[in-house]
Amino acid sequence: MATEIDPVVGNWYRDTESDRTFEVVALDEDEGTVAIQYFESEVEELDIDSWYDMDLELAAEPEDWSGPYDDLERDDFGDTEEPMHPETWGSPMEEVEEEEGESDYE
Repeated sequence: MATEIDPVVGNWYRDTESDRTFEVVALDEDEGTVAIQYFESEVEELDIDSWYDMDLELAAEPEDWSGPYDDLERDDFGDTEEPMHPETWGSPMEEVEEEEGESDYE
């Protein structure tokens, strides 16, 4: 079943045939192409006729932002257990001064 949904850069769609979610990342009306990026990071360029031949529905942006970064380890996400608070933020100079063993703040 062909879609009547127009491609909009920044919007997310789901191809109901393949059950894959993707974002439109570029649209070239002069060339008649639509660039899409699947959640898993694969980028594909479609001609506008292929776009309208797809069976699409609008989709919500995925909450899990890590899809395109499949080579990340859990530790790469940072400390996800405890949120950071401004009162715990230090100055980058504090780390340098600690390494040198001196501080101007004393």
